[in-house]
Amino acid sequence: MYGWTGKILNVDLTRGKVWRSEAPEELLRAYLGGRGLGVRLMRDRYRLDPFDADMPLIFAVGPLCGTAAPATARLAVTARSPLTGMGGRFPWRLKAAGIDVLHISGESRNPVILRIRGEEAVLLPAGDLWGMTVSETARRLASQGSVAAIGPAGENGVLYASIMTGEGNAAGRGGLGAVMGKKKLKAVVADGGSVAAVADQDGFDRACRDIMRLLHASPVIFGEFGIARYGTAAFVDLMRERRMTPAWNFRETFFAGAATYSGPAIMSYSRTADDGCHGCPIGCRKSTPAGVLLPGYETLSHFGALNGIADLSSIIGAGSMCNDLGLDTISAAATIAAWGEWRGCFAETDEMPALLADIALRRGEGELLGLGSRRMMEELGEPDLSMSVKSMELPAYDPRGAYGTALGYCTGNRGGCHLGAFAVSHEILRKPVPTDRFSLSGKARILKIAEDANAAADSLVACRFTYLGASQEEYAGLLSAVTGIPCSAGDLNRIGERIFLTERFYNCANGFTSADDRLPGRFHHEPGSGGPEFDMPPIDLLRFMEELERYYRIRGLAPDGTFMDAGFLERQP
Repeated sequence: MYGWTGKILNVDLTRGKVWRSEAPEELLRAYLGGRGLGVRLMRDRYRLDPFDADMPLIFAVGPLCGTAAPATARLAVTARSPLTGMGGRFPWRLKAAGIDVLHISGESRNPVILRIRGEEAVLLPAGDLWGMTVSETARRLASQGSVAAIGPAGENGVLYASIMTGEGNAAGRGGLGAVMGKKKLKAVVADGGSVAAVADQDGFDRACRDIMRLLHASPVIFGEFGIARYGTAAFVDLMRERRMTPAWNFRETFFAGAATYSGPAIMSYSRTADDGCHGCPIGCRKSTPAGVLLPGYETLSHFGALNGIADLSSIIGAGSMCNDLGLDTISAAATIAAWGEWRGCFAETDEMPALLADIALRRGEGELLGLGSRRMMEELGEPDLSMSVKSMELPAYDPRGAYGTALGYCTGNRGGCHLGAFAVSHEILRKPVPTDRFSLSGKARILKIAEDANAAADSLVACRFTYLGASQEEYAGLLSAVTGIPCSAGDLNRIGERIFLTERFYNCANGFTSADDRLPGRFHHEPGSGGPEFDMPPIDLLRFMEELERYYRIRGLAPDGTFMDAGFLERQP
């Protein structure tokens, strides 16, 4: 078998057992890996409570991981999110240990680590690692391999806790760190020496050259102001000029102070070094020469404008603290911003470190803040102040400035996330073709196509940024060359549709309906703050609902967003 190892490493923490099993080739072909395979392996458990001992935590790489394919040293982590109902070297090392899937179930009585070294996989006592930060844990375990760990936030059950790699990559959104913490699993350490073979080396080389050519031709990636130069901080000025910067808990859409943490401002603040996932040609992450990871766009904007802060050193410090404590930066900053609006005073720069520490340790104000903005604001009697969809806090693209992005927040299976349909690509970045960001016309169909394509990309697992240059055609060619199994762009899109609808089915089975596919009322009733020369009206609710209903029809769903076909799941591989 090429591309896949065909192996699942099963871990039962309750019994302390570790064993390998075969991954059926039928499932590998039907779901690829990553997001898709993780979703498929949840089929018998998707109704369980997120913190049930039998709820699996699944790490899955893709068939391209372990090869020289550009930007594919990535994995997906799957479980049922406690909030809503990663890259680096770790995926590469996991694949090099001969594993496609790491399937973890049960709950250990005492904290443990899982060490994978080639064919050997053992559970070991975590000892004094429990209670340590992510960076401390990674330093202690670095000699044994690449590390994925939780920090104090995951140990203490913060609902937006992350799983972090030692290099600073995160499985951040949705609170999977809390699931890992409930299982008393502090860290996974992976190392191996297997080399991934490809079926058609000449075809593989051609496909890689095609992708690299397209990446280098993309101004968004390798242009003068592109991601390769500034990292995702390149988006700061772009969103500021589009009047799409969420400020003061989304009350406004423009923040003059954003100029202090733009890409050029960060380069002036510190010489930056390229960083990124194993073998990545883009290097979207940036760090200081001393190795301190610098924040990306979402972290910069949410610890900046969203909380009314323009101090770069404070923002960098907040991002570093979140990574070390194991907190999702988007949800942490957005929850603090909602709390700031509720109390009538946004957090000052000198308050932020103590607030983040309190959240991770679930003490003082952190006990409430650790619930996430929706649950917190319901407790405080002001649910409308939570800027979230399906309980997931919105990222740093104000929906009033891009209507397809707004709709995508609602249709996305994991909630208020821009990456499901990634409508920012065509509405703002103009890739693959530009669309009118202030129009909903045609957006339902565009979103459906993009959601399917992105589900396939997340299952390969290929970096989303590469799709700002390359396309499904190139990645279908790459997959064909790696596995020796002919695959077209249409095949990938059909696989992506299967994955997306399976996720939607799980949500509906757990009670989600069209009532959950809603933006916070602020975006339909309050204008943005574009200024006298830039009109940023609220989104017309009636027109928005028309397009959402059209989306349901295109997807073949019932008018309430649920499945008309009760037997959908049984017919899938």
